[in-house]
This record gives sequence, C-alpha cells and structure tokens, in this order.
Amino acid sequence: MAKLVQFDRLGGPEVLTLRDVEVGAPGAGEVRIRVDAIGLNRAEIMFREGSYFDRPRFPSTLGYEAAGVVEAVGEGVDGLAEGDPVAVVPAFLQSEYGTYGDHVVVPAPAVVPRAADVEPVRAAAVWMAYITAYGPLAESGRVRPGDHVLITAASSSVGLAALQIARHVGAIPIATTRGAGKKQRLLDAGAAHVIVTDDEDLPARIKEITDGEGVRLAFDPIAGPGVETLARGIAPGGFLVVYGALDQRLTPLPNAQSYPALNSSTYTLFEITSDPERLRRAVAFVDAGLASGSFTPVVDRTFDLADIAEAHRYMAANGQVGKIVVTVTHDDATA
Repeated sequence: MAKLVQFDRLGGPEVLTLRDVEVGAPGAGEVRIRVDAIGLNRAEIMFREGSYFDRPRFPSTLGYEAAGVVEAVGEGVDGLAEGDPVAVVPAFLQSEYGTYGDHVVVPAPAVVPRAADVEPVRAAAVWMAYITAYGPLAESGRVRPGDHVLITAASSSVGLAALQIARHVGAIPIATTRGAGKKQRLLDAGAAHVIVTDDEDLPARIKEITDGEGVRLAFDPIAGPGVETLARGIAPGGFLVVYGALDQRLTPLPNAQSYPALNSSTYTLFEITSDPERLRRAVAFVDAGLASGSFTPVVDRTFDLADIAEAHRYMAANGQVGKIVVTVTHDDATA
C-alpha cells in the first residue's frame, strides 16, 4: 500500500487527507515513482479550492512536482528504467494525475532524468519555477541583454527563478514586493532593484530606474485591475505577460482607452511542457543553468508529508521566499 493525499470536497487545507491506497502498476505510457520530495505550487491551492482552470474529480489527489526514483515503467516507455533518479515536470492535469504521495503514477513525458548528485529536495524545487520563467524570458526572444524586466510577486519560486534567468540572459531585473520585509532578500537573490508597492509609486519608480524608458517586459502572476498600473511602466512596444490569476477579479485590457503600443498576452508553462520539442529545449536550458551555477533553486522551508495541511496553510499565508517542499520518509515496508 502507498500513502496518497486525497480530498473529497472543495475547501481549505483541512480537506486534505493522507490515505492508504493501492497505486498499482503503471499503464501504457506511464511510470511509477517512489517519491522522496514534492514541490508545492499555488496552483494546487487553487485546485483544492475550486478556483483553478482544471476541476477536481473526487476523490481527487493533486500536485505537479516531485523527485524520486523510478519503480516501474509501463508498456511503450523508453529511456527510463527501474532505479533511475528522476524528477516530475508539470505536464498533466491534476484531475488525472498527482504527485502528493509516497508512491505515484505519472505520465512518462512528465518525467525527466535527475543527476544522482542532485538531492531530491533541490530537484523538487526546479521545474515549475524555471520552465514558467524560461518561456517569456528566454525562449521567446523578447528580452535582450540590457533590457529592464519587471518581475512582480518576486519572492515566489517562479519570481526568484525569473530573477536568475533574467540575469542569465543579460537583462536587468526589477522585483516588486508588497512589504519592505522581503526587500533585502530579493536584492540578495539577484534583483537589481526592488520596488515596495505598498510604499512606492510603481510607474514612477520604474521610470526613475529606467531613465524614463520603461521596462521591456513585465512578468506578472497577479492579473486583475492591477495590470493597468503595470502598463504605465512598460516601454512603447514592450510586453506584458500574465501567467497567473492570484487576483480573481476581471483583468482589463491594459490602458485600452489610450491605445498604448503594448503587447499583452497570457502564458502558462503547459505551452512548453505539452510540446515534446519545446520541453526538450527547456530542460536542456535549465539543466545547463543548474550545472553552471547560474540557477540555484531557493527552498524556503520543508514539511513532512504527514503535515501537508500545515504546508498548505503556510503557503497561503504568503510569507515564504522561494519554494516550499514536502519530504517523504520511507520505512522498510514501503521502500
């Protein structure tokens, strides 16, 4: 038997229950993994609450990321074998697969090799964050050396990955945070400038930092009416990329009445992870950055799998800087 986190109704962290289940053998195109660490993401809170684009089917599990070892492979799976250290990339719907457990089955295209010397906690903190930031900041070609890039909600794992990728491609990252308490940590994490939005006028500070030019690209997971403010800090011909919906209010076309020379788009990492060739390039890019030391995943705190509800409460409180990771302990009976 395996232990799997499931929930039977929408709600707060209290709906999450750790249950003994029979995982079974992987089917065609699937892989069973012994999980050692799980990376948490805000999408999982939204899924649990029913505000995510994908709706749970009860009893539902959840989770996009994990690191562990291959236990078994299904028919038609090539390039993976029992005993391989691996990580799981978000390349599936949570209504169909999940990673919150000590043994899980996931689709083979979502499994990538993990170097044996990369420990599971670090590996579980990589893929959602770095592939999400890779698309707009590296793959798209929109960001050039010397460009200013605005990264909102920068203390998240994606925000910190975006700071590192912006630096890696030669751009100048400007981070935002609501309160001053995280300012120094963001500077230490690679931000060239930090704007504290509770205390400072965002467009005015952007203009000051960029000598009146504005940023080339704003990378935003918040959405909602705040995109109007962001638009005022983007250079003519620049880009607003919205990759989340932390603000559940309607998101207007930014500053539409004045018809700015602004390119607005939405984006999710599934654009990359659902395309084998784009995913191959993304993995190669991120692996190279990790190997060179340009990319260093930031882990804020770890929790035990038995404390998954508390881990979700901590994530919802928004106090973290970096990734929250859940660790899994295996006894002799399940290892």
